[in-house]
Amino acid sequence: MDRFARLVSRMLSVPVAFVSLAEENQQILPGMFGLPEPWAGRRALPLSHAICRYAVASGQPLVVPDARADDRLRTHPAIEDLEVVAYAGMPLTDGNGLVLGSLCAIDHEPRTWSEGELCDLQDLAAACSAELCLRILSARSRSAQEVLETARAAAELARNDAQRLEQEAQAGMDHAELLLRASEELAQTSGLEDVRRRLRDLFVGVGKPSYVGLLVAGEGELHRVPDPDIAHAVEREVLTLPADAAFPSTQAMRERRTVFVPDREAMVAGYSPEAVGFFDRMGFTTVLCLPLWGSRALLGVLAICWAKRHEVGVTERATLTAASGYIAQAVERALYLDERISVARELQAAMLTDLPLTDRVEISALYQPAADDHMIGGDWYDAYHLPRASASDGEPTALMVTVGDITGHDMHAATIMGQIRSMLRQATLDHPPYSPATALTALDAACQVLPIEAGGTLVHARLDLADDSPDWTLTWSNAGHPPPLIRTPDGHVTQLVEHDVLFHRSLGPFDRTEHRRRLSPGSTLLLYTDGLVERRGHDMNAAVAQLVALLARHGGRPLDELLRRISNRLADPPPEDDVVLLAVRTPVIAQR
Repeated sequence: MDRFARLVSRMLSVPVAFVSLAEENQQILPGMFGLPEPWAGRRALPLSHAICRYAVASGQPLVVPDARADDRLRTHPAIEDLEVVAYAGMPLTDGNGLVLGSLCAIDHEPRTWSEGELCDLQDLAAACSAELCLRILSARSRSAQEVLETARAAAELARNDAQRLEQEAQAGMDHAELLLRASEELAQTSGLEDVRRRLRDLFVGVGKPSYVGLLVAGEGELHRVPDPDIAHAVEREVLTLPADAAFPSTQAMRERRTVFVPDREAMVAGYSPEAVGFFDRMGFTTVLCLPLWGSRALLGVLAICWAKRHEVGVTERATLTAASGYIAQAVERALYLDERISVARELQAAMLTDLPLTDRVEISALYQPAADDHMIGGDWYDAYHLPRASASDGEPTALMVTVGDITGHDMHAATIMGQIRSMLRQATLDHPPYSPATALTALDAACQVLPIEAGGTLVHARLDLADDSPDWTLTWSNAGHPPPLIRTPDGHVTQLVEHDVLFHRSLGPFDRTEHRRRLSPGSTLLLYTDGLVERRGHDMNAAVAQLVALLARHGGRPLDELLRRISNRLADPPPEDDVVLLAVRTPVIAQR
């Protein structure tokens, strides 16, 4: 949604733009650009400041050159509080025509909106409406509903258990609070590291164990999940245990039951010298190991250890057993999510293209995943030689390069990315003489016909060695993507700002445009995705300016080193989205 707001700001040259959704008592802003505080932090406006309600009520565009001179708006508080002077808003609708809100452009000065600007805004509103429809359908999917109902049922069960245990507990330990915290904390977990992190303080009020460990069942083994933030000696010493090892945790795994070791004497009598020595070194006396049962199989073992002898009564054991049920649910969900993320990462990495081997130009690419492992992006790059005119022409001189970003952060985005990349390659190679704009126009047409819910941005470019000089010719077409950068050998950097709208099937067929520029020997072309320069709460223009400065200063270095420097310098704060960088450098002396 923020991307739609930025596109409105960029295409209509307005300082403020936002995606507004109307609710009964407020106006929600899922996408925005240029809005001041405190509204930006809240991502909401009160109804008193919601000009979009006129568009919602009428279902028609609201276009105002000067709100101060408009009979409906001259006293509206948004004029003073938000500096709204010129306003243009297009309705956002769902698949049934219900108006959900509006896509708004705001200027701080009086302005006569041109027909072309309003058409662009209307096209972007159509694409934004389509994206909202997709999100509504996704939210209603069965899997999401099942997860939600499971979380609600778990929370309700925890509250019932908490009420019952509060009445029964007499030992001064609030076991009900443990169950309540377990249901609330563990319902929000994602991967195994997150589950382990939340276990750290979960059992502090129940008998004060000195260590709580999480072990996950593997093929004939138990694998300990280390704390991602704090180093524990127990986790450094024993990370993996064979299933037949004579340890309390492996016994709980083999016999599928709770194992309780009250003291050292019981440890010596029932387990191997290795186990006794390990527990002595760790300073453990009493150990309780609880099997973690998933919906279909044993997932692992929860190990709770006390430094001093600890009597585990009936009430406490019942509480810990109930808590282990919530932990098992979190572990099962985490294993499922981690597997999906791993598969998606492998799929995404497998679909990234091997760069072509060439002596003509220097080329390098870098892919950096998002800081959040669960954000699977649709970013990609591509590079390949175009066919030679004849078999006697020697090494190909024409090179196609592409950098793109499919909307979304999930497995679907990764698979759509692979389809779009392949379709664009085919569209390019099927339309000699291989015009970037022609290929993008063909891609738009294919997306209109095929059932592919694809949307996003990309730059598609062609590099040719000129016939009459050592220069190269760059021909490119930009579908709403961040502008490529050109660095000449003297260190001057230029942004190639020419672009068309993003590609999305709801925008309809579109005749793409392309542009040309001569590249002198030693010039560097840099393509990138918006994850490099976009951070929540940070100025994107300042990040682009920093990127330009880095390219100007370090652009003469080898391309691999250049891309690493750019990625490292712009990695604070860590990127919230995947990042792709692709650089091409023309040779100082062209070889024919």
